[in-house]
Amino acid sequence: MFDWGGDMNRVTFGVVSLLLFLTGVTGVHAADMVDAYRLRSGDAALISVWREDALNKEVRVLPDGSITFALVGRVEVAGLSTPEVEQRIAAGLKKYFPDPIVTVVITGIEGNRTYVLGKVLKPGPVVMSAPLTVLQALSIAGGLDKFADENTIKIIRPQANGQDVLPVNYKDLISGRDMKTNFQLKAGDTIVVP
Repeated sequence: MFDWGGDMNRVTFGVVSLLLFLTGVTGVHAADMVDAYRLRSGDAALISVWREDALNKEVRVLPDGSITFALVGRVEVAGLSTPEVEQRIAAGLKKYFPDPIVTVVITGIEGNRTYVLGKVLKPGPVVMSAPLTVLQALSIAGGLDKFADENTIKIIRPQANGQDVLPVNYKDLISGRDMKTNFQLKAGDTIVVP
């Protein structure tokens, strides 16, 4: 006779153990694989501290890359993901609360901008709410005007040690012959259309 009670307990224990193991494994790998959004100057975030409603506050990342939060003061957040910001704020609150649980939710991505400058119909900043390519940004800018020089379009990309200039072959992009210069844009890029 098969003992369902004992076998079910072993099966349940095995399933639970397997799920806990997989959760731990995938948690590590998921963190490595996911390219988390990193805060930039101009972004907004809602910061909540569990059971401390008086501390809940929406903040904007300042041009110097910091925010100010009650009891913690100035916190450098530019370039950090939301879990990293949560850890920094929680560390600052530990002297006031035993185990603060901090949640950071991004409410505005105004710092995630690229710029289109020159002979386009609508020059100016473009907030990137999704991945954006050169052709997509030029489309948002209304396209090239009739006096634009298609042969000298370039992207100016800020780097830690200066700026890179990436040439864009607009004729190849429009014809579909060669899409190599339809670059994925990054925050801070400027497309220049002479």
